[in-house]
Amino acid sequence: MTVDLERLAAIVGSARAEGRHVLLEPEGLELLASVGIAIPVHHFIRDSAEVSSLDTTAIPGDNVVVKLVAPDVPHKSDMGGVVFIPKDRESIGAAIQRMAATFSEQDVRGFLVVEQIDYDKSLGGELLFGIRWTDEYGPIVVFGAGGVQTELLAESLKPGLDLAVASSDMLTEEVAARLLQNVAVTRLLCDGLRGQPRRLERRALIELFIKFGALARQTLPGQLSELEVNPFAVVEGRLTALDVWARCDPRPASHQLDRPTHKLRNLLVPGSLGIIGVSERMNPGRVILENSILAGFPAQRIYVVKADTESIAGCTCVPDVSSLPERVDLLVMAVSAAQIPELLEQVIEGRKAESVIVIPGGLEEREGSESIVARIRSAVERARSSDWGGPVINGGNCLGIRSEPGRYDTMFIPQYKLPAAEGSAYPIALIAQSGAFAVAKSSKLGLRSRYIISLGNQSDLTIGDYIEFLRSDPVLEIFAVYAEGFRHLDGLKFLKAAKGIAAAGKTVILYRSGRTPEGAAASASHTASLASDYTITRELARNAGVIVCETTAEFEDLLRLSAFLGAEGRLGARVGAVSNAGFECVTMADHLGPLGLAEFAPQTRSGLQSLLERCKLDGVVDVCNPLDVTPIMNDAGFEEAVRLVLTDENVDIGLVGCVPLTPALQTLPPGDTHFEDVFGEGSIAMRLVRLKREI
Repeated sequence: MTVDLERLAAIVGSARAEGRHVLLEPEGLELLASVGIAIPVHHFIRDSAEVSSLDTTAIPGDNVVVKLVAPDVPHKSDMGGVVFIPKDRESIGAAIQRMAATFSEQDVRGFLVVEQIDYDKSLGGELLFGIRWTDEYGPIVVFGAGGVQTELLAESLKPGLDLAVASSDMLTEEVAARLLQNVAVTRLLCDGLRGQPRRLERRALIELFIKFGALARQTLPGQLSELEVNPFAVVEGRLTALDVWARCDPRPASHQLDRPTHKLRNLLVPGSLGIIGVSERMNPGRVILENSILAGFPAQRIYVVKADTESIAGCTCVPDVSSLPERVDLLVMAVSAAQIPELLEQVIEGRKAESVIVIPGGLEEREGSESIVARIRSAVERARSSDWGGPVINGGNCLGIRSEPGRYDTMFIPQYKLPAAEGSAYPIALIAQSGAFAVAKSSKLGLRSRYIISLGNQSDLTIGDYIEFLRSDPVLEIFAVYAEGFRHLDGLKFLKAAKGIAAAGKTVILYRSGRTPEGAAASASHTASLASDYTITRELARNAGVIVCETTAEFEDLLRLSAFLGAEGRLGARVGAVSNAGFECVTMADHLGPLGLAEFAPQTRSGLQSLLERCKLDGVVDVCNPLDVTPIMNDAGFEEAVRLVLTDENVDIGLVGCVPLTPALQTLPPGDTHFEDVFGEGSIAMRLVRLKREI
């Protein structure tokens, strides 16, 4: 589909010349017709005097709809700006005169006389399609139930059932089909209920979804900022746009410098390290120095920028940035915000560092810091335009990075307050805008991550930069992200990288903060308010294969679970369940959520049947999933049942429940009153541990 951009530019130019940022409905209808979207027959007239020249025979049917055309009346149907009347000049003229009198103080441009289309207004008979520009993700498409049901369904249905949200840049027919399938109104329309005929072919919805995606790509944000059709009427298997609303307010260009993200290698795994802000006594800079040495970074490859001192903690000191004997891979600035511009200028002019971590806050989030920020951006712009490209910058307002491969730790929390977890690092990259969030979760979970990255206000490097770069790390399996917001189009960059990570069988977990009731409230049935910023993030991320967490507690649980399961956690959704308690088997089946019970393979069923017969349980329970082995089953039999289920080719996830009170199992430590030994080789606990290692 191709939009007539020349005609659209003329329509938008006319509106903007008049100081309007909303298209008139005739202009919106013309736009829809130009891209092949069906609209009603309609005529625009300026006042009742023009009714005499109106050719009513050109309008189908016996009745018409008269609509007010006024840019500053958004809800005209609620205010008497829409009436349904017989199709004769006398009725039309009288309706226009009444409407003109009612809205005499408004900027009335004229009136639309529109074909009245009769259609089923029950749930599923009206649809909403819209496009919208978002600074984080670029153009998006929104689909859902239209008419008066829009807000009700948004409030009542489970997220994902009320609306479909897609990035137009990532929209394909396959994606459209999958998203539409999940929306409740699609099923009402296209599947039919209880033997009733379907009202619309699914193909028609997919094609319209794709058409709106193309419209978004070609018109946002240069010409339009938002467009919505609500409702589309479903009439005899076809979709007709009955009402259109569009904004054309200009979007200021956001100047984004191309970042030399290949230098993230210097940042994450540096061969040399510089630190500014180290004191003889303990301060943030000194903690960073001590932590990095404890993390294994060689002291002889660390330079401390400090005047009048030869060495600290075995590291060479230099009086200023220009005295650094080499271009360091990473330079950490743990000084006040006011000192940062001059230091960065020295780094850039002398080409002294490939990457920089800026620790202090107050650079963008604090009022009055504009001049400091402007000076920093100016210096970075000069560097980016050079053949060198300048350093990449993490921060400010961050705790920085703890990198296992890089053997350093800039999180200025002493080891005795936040010791690194023991053992080998899990294949986790924890990326958070909040340093406090990163260290709090690391401390609580006790998980040693390959990377902990606190990037603060993203003045240069972004969440998307890190995800895109780290996706090629063959060791990483889990990408856990805490985001307060994405920079210009960085959300789209994040989505594309996350989709590739998920497609490779790895895990991306996201918690998006900054949600408020006001931001999520639906009003006016426009997509701008119906699909809140958080809703957009949630749906787009899920579309890309990201696991989206609704609470921080859920984030913790999923991160811990993903770490313990590793790559096994992404295999599939078929569950094989075993318990020695009937109530647990019922509970397991009742709480599967999006998972499903596996159908045991014939050899598994045969093995389980033989086991039940040997244990004299075949007359008590049947072979089924979940499998109830009863409290009579002993340790060896319980292990065999679990082994048979877990090794079944149809089982992706094994779920084992054990009520330990039965005397048939060894679940107690040794004692004088019994013969059990939970620590012994034959106990069910030790058997399950061995089984987990074997399979």
